[in-house]
Amino acid sequence: MEKEGWIVPYLKENAKLFSIVVILGFGTVFSAAFLMFTSGFLISKAATRPENLLLIYVPIVAVRTFGILRAVSRYCEKLLGHHVILKILSKMRSRLYKAIEPRILKEGAGMKTGDLLGVMAEDIEYLQDVYVKTVFPSIIGVLLYAGAIGMLGSFSLPFAGIMALYGLVLVVLFPIVSLLITRKNIAKLKNRRSSQYSSLTDGIVGIGDWVFSGQQETFLQHFEAEDSLISKEECRRSTFVSYRNFMGQCVVAGMVCSMLVWTGNQSMDGEMARTFIAAFVLILFPLTEAFLPLSDAISELPGYDDSINRLNKLSLTPSSTIEDNEEKSGWKKSDISCIQVGYQSKDGRQILHGINLEIPQGTKLAILGPSGSGKTTLLKILQGIYFPSEGSLTRNGIEHVGEETQSPQVSVLNQQPYLFDTSVLNNIRLGKPSATDEEVYEAAKSVHLHEFILSLPEGYQTSMQEAGMRFSGGERQRVALARILLQNTSIVLLDEPTVGLDPETEQALLSTIFQILEKKTIVWVTHHLVGMKSMDHIVFMDEGRIAMEGNHKELLKTSERYRKLHHLDAPFQLMKDRMRMMG
Repeated sequence: MEKEGWIVPYLKENAKLFSIVVILGFGTVFSAAFLMFTSGFLISKAATRPENLLLIYVPIVAVRTFGILRAVSRYCEKLLGHHVILKILSKMRSRLYKAIEPRILKEGAGMKTGDLLGVMAEDIEYLQDVYVKTVFPSIIGVLLYAGAIGMLGSFSLPFAGIMALYGLVLVVLFPIVSLLITRKNIAKLKNRRSSQYSSLTDGIVGIGDWVFSGQQETFLQHFEAEDSLISKEECRRSTFVSYRNFMGQCVVAGMVCSMLVWTGNQSMDGEMARTFIAAFVLILFPLTEAFLPLSDAISELPGYDDSINRLNKLSLTPSSTIEDNEEKSGWKKSDISCIQVGYQSKDGRQILHGINLEIPQGTKLAILGPSGSGKTTLLKILQGIYFPSEGSLTRNGIEHVGEETQSPQVSVLNQQPYLFDTSVLNNIRLGKPSATDEEVYEAAKSVHLHEFILSLPEGYQTSMQEAGMRFSGGERQRVALARILLQNTSIVLLDEPTVGLDPETEQALLSTIFQILEKKTIVWVTHHLVGMKSMDHIVFMDEGRIAMEGNHKELLKTSERYRKLHHLDAPFQLMKDRMRMMG
């Protein structure tokens, strides 16, 4: 999908649904055209004062039939069309998120909040118009043009040729001229809108700095200047569109006059009944309404191209990295080796120095150390977000090389897992979108959350509210833990998931984590020594190096520093135990 772009893959994937939408759209215009045709015939026939109502009964039924058919067809077209578009937008957003997530997490990403939101809101949303305003109308318009000229040719080939020339002006000439004239204007307008969106978002995010520095007037003047430039560009485009639409209506008027003259002559020659004159003239209006939007549809192409280019700059290029090898080999275990791993920040500062670690499958590893000791950097290297600047990281003998990209076999439980303003069921299912309700229930039961969820007003359909604010810290962590169970990865990284929890909740959560992740590889970054007895291996980091390592008993015997840390942490642990006993 990355190689094919942001349009073609979705057209191929939803080809059947798109075909149905186009057929429905064609049916809508066809029904509207024949509604006008039968209406014109009915009015003309009724004006002759037929002796029997049965002589106009058929056109009356036809008018009602095509009227109902047009409404039903349009409703179904909009319903199915929006379903397909929303489905595509959902996949586009997921694809974009996967592309930018590693870049945001890694050091020196250099992405402004406004630029990021601009791409996610402006460009992704803009691409839906490719289908709504360009693909669907263009296909329907061309089909109608061909069908109308073909039907008219069955009456008169010369006149069909004349009307075909009129149609070519609306279907081909005007769209091409519009594209050539407005190409630069549309691209420039879209760039200015994106720039304004980014600067406005960054300005709102940093509004405190603007006010504190007294530069709010400067910001407002800059914003107003951008808005003035956008207004000028929109005015230029609006002026051209007005003139083009006027010329389009003149062409339509020419078609109507030509049709009126031809049908009149046909009637005078006895080739056509007088009652068909109004019918043939009126049928032009719904047909030309389908042709006129094609100019706007084609002229939007430069804007789509700009959005696609911006998205491609953020997209990750697939490479033969550890992910490919993991998928090919059915990667289910996680023997990890760090061999002389070093990491240098973008400013040249050496954060990690010669880290050597062997983490066999199923190991429970704790990484201790003060702030700034390199714990988080090492965790991001294990996660796949950072790539070692020195040494190598291997999993099952496969070296992690190439672009930074998170391994599909690594899950992370951090301090504040993000929860969305949707149901509990949907929040848990994020770990595996294809999971059934029963799988979600089993995951919730495993983390001891099922009974609590059932006690909520709407059970699993209860909304968690924005960022999960409706739930306590421990409950939010258990929801995130249930996600990890659904992901079923072989490596789980714990980035201080119990920070901010009360002692009882912390102990209960740790107990649950170690119980349900018993056969998985666990790497736990923490500041204090609670739970160290349950760990297979402990690494203490200081200034980017491993200062000491071993299990809890070994370190108590061999390391004076570890004993002091344990002694300092003992009152804290004792207080936790007492609070837990007091309930």
